Amino acid sequence: MKKILLLGSCICLMACKTDTEIPVIKNDLRAPAYPLITIDPYTSAWSMTDKLYDEPVKHWTGKEFPLIGVLRVDGQTYRFMGVEKIPLVAIAPMSTDEAWMGKYTFNQPAKGWETPGFNDKNWEVAEAAFGTSDETNVKTLWETKDIWVRRDIEINQEKAGNKKLYLKYSHDDTFELYVNGIEVVKTGYVWRKDVIEELPAEVMNSIKDNKLTIAAHCNNRTGGALVDFGIYVEADEEKQFEQVAEQKSVDVQATQTHYVFQCGPVQLELTFLAPLLMDNLELISRPVNYISYKITSTDGAEHDAQIYFEAAPNWAVNLPSQNSISNGLETDDLLYTRIGSTEQAVLKKRGDDLRIDWGYFYLVTEKQNGSFATGNGFKMRETFAKDGNLTGDISTKNKADVAVAQSLGKGKTLSGKVMIGYDDYYSIQYFEEYLRPYWNKNEDKTIELVFSQANIEYNDLKKKSSEFDYKLMKDATEKGGKEYAELCALAYRQAISAHKLVEAPNGDLLFLSKENFSNGSIGTVDVTYPSAPLFLYYNPELVKGLLNHIFYYSESGKWAKPFPAHDVGTYPLANGQTYGGDMPVEEAGNMLTLTAAIAAVEGNAKYAEKHWEVLTTWTDYLIEKGLDPENQLCTDDFAGHFAHNVNLSVKAIMGIASYGYLADMLGKKDIAEKYTNKAKEMAQEWMKMADDGDHYKLTFDKEGTWSQKYNLIWNKLLKLDIFPASVAQKEIAYYLTKQNTYGLPLDSRKNYTKSDWIIWTATLADDTETFKKFISPLYKWVNETTDRVPMSDWYNTDDKTHVSFRARSVVGGYFIKMLED
Repeated sequence: MKKILLLGSCICLMACKTDTEIPVIKNDLRAPAYPLITIDPYTSAWSMTDKLYDEPVKHWTGKEFPLIGVLRVDGQTYRFMGVEKIPLVAIAPMSTDEAWMGKYTFNQPAKGWETPGFNDKNWEVAEAAFGTSDETNVKTLWETKDIWVRRDIEINQEKAGNKKLYLKYSHDDTFELYVNGIEVVKTGYVWRKDVIEELPAEVMNSIKDNKLTIAAHCNNRTGGALVDFGIYVEADEEKQFEQVAEQKSVDVQATQTHYVFQCGPVQLELTFLAPLLMDNLELISRPVNYISYKITSTDGAEHDAQIYFEAAPNWAVNLPSQNSISNGLETDDLLYTRIGSTEQAVLKKRGDDLRIDWGYFYLVTEKQNGSFATGNGFKMRETFAKDGNLTGDISTKNKADVAVAQSLGKGKTLSGKVMIGYDDYYSIQYFEEYLRPYWNKNEDKTIELVFSQANIEYNDLKKKSSEFDYKLMKDATEKGGKEYAELCALAYRQAISAHKLVEAPNGDLLFLSKENFSNGSIGTVDVTYPSAPLFLYYNPELVKGLLNHIFYYSESGKWAKPFPAHDVGTYPLANGQTYGGDMPVEEAGNMLTLTAAIAAVEGNAKYAEKHWEVLTTWTDYLIEKGLDPENQLCTDDFAGHFAHNVNLSVKAIMGIASYGYLADMLGKKDIAEKYTNKAKEMAQEWMKMADDGDHYKLTFDKEGTWSQKYNLIWNKLLKLDIFPASVAQKEIAYYLTKQNTYGLPLDSRKNYTKSDWIIWTATLADDTETFKKFISPLYKWVNETTDRVPMSDWYNTDDKTHVSFRARSVVGGYFIKMLED
C-alpha cells in the first residue's frame, strides 16, 4: 500500500475538519445504496433508501438485515436507523414455516382454473413447495416448463380478527397469482423469494365465510424452479419508536459512511467504519466493523442521553424461518450479544442468493455504562423507552432479537461506539479442505480476543481511515475530477467486501471473490480482471491472492486444459469449476495480463517466474486461437456466444505481449523478442481486419458495428507499444458520437453498458477533459437511478434502470485511471 500521509488542505475543494483536524472532502453523490457493514459477501448490510430510518437495513441480496438505532434525549426517543416492523404470523404458512398441501397440474387447465369454484378433483395433491431439487424447501419436484397450483384456505378468525391480510410468496421464474379469482401478482421473467404484499380491498371484500382460494401459475424458462405461497397477519405488538430523527446529510467515503441527524435539541453524528486498509492483511480479514456516534447540544444546554442498537436473527440465518438461538456474555471490558442458527450446518450450502447460517453474529458494546439483553424486540424497546437501559437478561432464547444500550450521562458533547462482527469458524472449502478465515488461519485466536483488540485499536484505526479517505478523494480528484473520485469512494468497500481472505494449505494467499447477483461463482477470473486495478494500486499481494487458486488448479493437474479455468466452484465451495462453459481466450488473456501488471507494480517478474510453464502454455494457446476467436463466451457473457470478437482479439494480443514483457524482465531476451514481435504482427493484422473507416468493428465479419475496446488499456498502462496510439484515439473520437444520456453503450447491439468498462475506455483518452466526458454520464446514472441497490455495473444508458448485477467486486476497476502513472 502506498504510504498514507496527512496532507494539507491545499486542494481547491470544500473540506471540513474533524475533531482530530483530519480534512474531509465531502462526497455529494446520492448513492443508489449506502454501505453500512462491509465484512465479506455474507456479513454485508446496506441502506437502500435516502433516509436511514425509512426502510429496514438490508443485505445486498435485498433480504432484510434488521438493525434499529434509537437515541433517547431527556426521555424522548428518536429513531435514526431502521424501522419497526410488526412481525407477521401465519394464517396459512409457506412451506418454509410449516408444511402445507396443495393441488397441482403440469398440464394446461381449463378456463377458470383461477376461480374458487373450479373443479380441480383430477389435479394431483402433494406437499409444497413445488420446484427443482436445488431449492432446500422443495417437497414436490417440478421439472416441466409450467405448473398450476391451487390452495384452499380457511381463515382462523381468532388469529385474524379484523386485521389486514398479507400474501407472502416465492417464485422462479415468470409468475401469476390469483386470490378468489382476482389477479394479485403478475411478473415478468424474474425470480424472487419471500415477497410480501398486502391483499387489496377488492380481495378482502371477496372473502366469504372466512374462506379463500389461491391459484398460481409459474413458467420456468431456465435453471431452478420454485412455487410457494401463504397468508399472514400482523402480530399483536405495539411500536415504541414512532418518532424519527431528522436526517440532515449522508456522505460516503472509502472506509466510512457518515450520517448527521437532528434529534430534538441535539445533533447526532453517526459513522459506519470498516477499516479496510489494504497494507494490513490481518485488518482486511478482521470480521469487525464499528458504528460510532457523537452527540452535540444545539441549544447550548446539557442533555441526558442514552443510545440503543438492536439486531434480528436474520443476520445469522439464510432465511428468517430458520431456527436460531440468541444469548450473551461479558468480559472485563465488553458486553457481547450473539445470534447463531440452531443447526450450524458449516459450509453445507452454495449459491448466489444465500446468507450465512453457521457461526455467530455479534453486537458488542463497552461494559462501562453499557447494558444488554436478548428477547422480544418490542419488549426490549419498551424497556429502553421507559428507563433508558436494558434488563441484562442474556439467557439463551430461541429466535430472539439482541440489543445493547449505552447510558451516556448528561452533557453538551457525548460520544461512544458499538461494534458488529461475525465469527464464521470456517470460511471456505478449498479442494475438499475446510479453511479458516485469514485472521484465524493458525487457529490461535478467539472472536472475543479479536473484539477486544478492535476496541483497543479503534482510535488509531479511525484516524488512519480518515486520513486514507481524504487522500483517496484528493488523489482521485486530481487524477480524474471530483465526480470520478466520488465514484471511487463508493466503489471501495463494495469491491473489497465481495471477497473472502484465507490461506491455502500450501501457504498461498487466497483472496476469493463471490460473483454476486450473477451465479455465485467463486474465484472467477473474468471478475478478477476488472476488479484488479483497485488491488494493484494499493497492494499487489492481494492481486496474487486473486490469481493463486487458478495457477494451482492448472499446475496441480486438476484442470488439464491449455487455458485457465473460469472459476473454482460456487461460493463458498471452491472444489473445481462449476460454470457451464469455458472462456478460453478470455481467461488466458486475463491471467497473462494481470501477471504482467503485478510485475510492473513490483518492478520484478518473480511471481511470473514461479508460474512460467503454465504461462507459456496459455500464451501458445493464444497465438494459435486468439487473433480471430472462435464462437465462445467472453467476460461480457450476458451478451451471449459470438465469434470473431474484435475486443477479445485485443485481449489475446495483450496477453501475448504481456508474456513478452515478462520474459524481458526475466532476462529471457530471445523469448521476449519472439513473442513481442508476434504480438505486433497480430496487431497489424487486427488493424486491417477490424477497420471500419472512422472506427473498428464489433466482429471482424460485420461492417457497421462497433464496441468498446477497453482491453487496449494495457497497451497504454504497461507501455507495450504493440498497437499505435492512434488506434485508441480513433476509437475515443468515435465513442464520443455514440454516448446516450447515461453513458456509452457496451457495443452497437444494445443500449446497455458496463460501468467498469466505461472507465477503462475513458482512461484510453489522452487528456483529463475527454476522460470526464465519459465519466459525467455514468455519474449521472449512479446519482439518479431509480433502482436502489448496491451499485450495479450493468445498466441501461437510455433510462434510470439497471439490467442486473449488484454489489459486485468489478467496481474495483474504477481505479484503473489511478494506474496511469
